Amino acid sequence: QVQLVESGGGLVQAGGSLRLSCAASGQTFWNFGMGWFRQAPEKEREFVASISANSRSTYYADSVKGRFTISRGNGKNTVYLQMNSLKPEDTAVYYCAKFQEPSVLSRRVDYWGQGTQVTVSS
Repeated sequence: QVQLVESGGGLVQAGGSLRLSCAASGQTFWNFGMGWFRQAPEKEREFVASISANSRSTYYADSVKGRFTISRGNGKNTVYLQMNSLKPEDTAVYYCAKFQEPSVLSRRVDYWGQGTQVTVSS
């Protein structure tokens, strides 16, 4: 059974940092792209960042470019999202996702995590 478990969310002041982790289990993930999405209250879920299967390529939403960094652990079954210079508008539930293809541009998600809350106070 495939599982994606996020951790690392919390409450932080504007300008602060958080590091989200996503531990994947249940199958081999090294040959698939992974990513992060977020959903704020009363808004649709939106793409945040993705990383290719070989970790050589990353892609970011314009709203987080230059502030967030996505990476994979050495075993490639763990994905991280380092979030710096956080803003109140970054407040959302953040979801880890496994894509169906290895490409960094894939957006076809077949597995989601349960989400972790990030709250940025002004």
